Formats: sequence, C-alpha cells, structure tokens
Amino acid sequence: MSTKVANMSLYGSIAVAVLLMSQLVGYWVNNNIALNTTWEINSLIHLTHIRNYGGVFGLAQGMGWLFGLISIGLLSAVTAYLWLGSQVGRYEFVCFGFIVGGGASNILDRFIYGSVIDFIDIQHIPYWNYVFNTADVMVHIGIWPMLIISVFLQEAAKDS
Repeated sequence: MSTKVANMSLYGSIAVAVLLMSQLVGYWVNNNIALNTTWEINSLIHLTHIRNYGGVFGLAQGMGWLFGLISIGLLSAVTAYLWLGSQVGRYEFVCFGFIVGGGASNILDRFIYGSVIDFIDIQHIPYWNYVFNTADVMVHIGIWPMLIISVFLQEAAKDS
C-alpha cells in the first residue's frame, strides 16, 4: 500500500470515527435532555440542550443551509488537497481527519434536525456565553495542533 493511500485511510478512519462519536453523543443529548433545559454536572460544566439554526457562534440565524453548503465545499476541498497534494505531511492527514469529521457531523445535524445540536455549556468564563458540541471540540482538536506545527515547528525545521 502506498504512503498516500495509507495516509488517506488514516484520514478517513479518523473522520468517520469523529463523525460517528459526535452523532451518537448528539443523539443521546437529543433524546435525554429536553430542549432549552440544563443539567448541571458541576459548577463549571453544564449540559444545556439548545439548537443553532445559524453558523459559527450562532451568527446568521436561519441561514444554516448556507453554512452547510459552504461546509460541504470546504470539506471536499480539504479532501482534494490531501489526495492531490505532493508534499502533505502526515500530521495534516490526522488533523484534517478531526476537522472534517467534526464538520461533517455538524452538516449531518443540519440535514437530520434542521439545526446543530449544541450542549456543552462552560460557566464562569468572563465574556463567554457560547454553547457548543462534540463536533466543535473535534474541529479544535484538529485545528490547534496543525496551526502550531505549521507556524512554529515547520519554521524551526526549515531554519536548521
């Protein structure tokens, strides 16, 4: 098996695992926590079942279809970049697996429920009143290492 195929398999496996996990957690929230109610886990973490009919941070409510359409294009472009790119690092396949899996889960929420199921509600953070979901966490798990590696570690490798 070629390195490209192995890396694409890793990317696909991570994306599918993230998608399935995010969908299962969202399904559980949808069936166990009534809409617009909160379960307090502790003073910091609450599970608050809300729906986002818009985009990131609740922007453009009622335009979720547009964010879904844009997201499909972006996820397709990422997959094409990984497949066609000649100097794609293995870390990019891993990181993009998390990003695409999370993005695909939010797209699927929009398709199934007409909105994204959000429920992770962190309390006592100044100026923070956002509720998010498992898919959003997975996107961040992919984005931050990729940014750090791309900006700091690759520059150090080029300099040496």
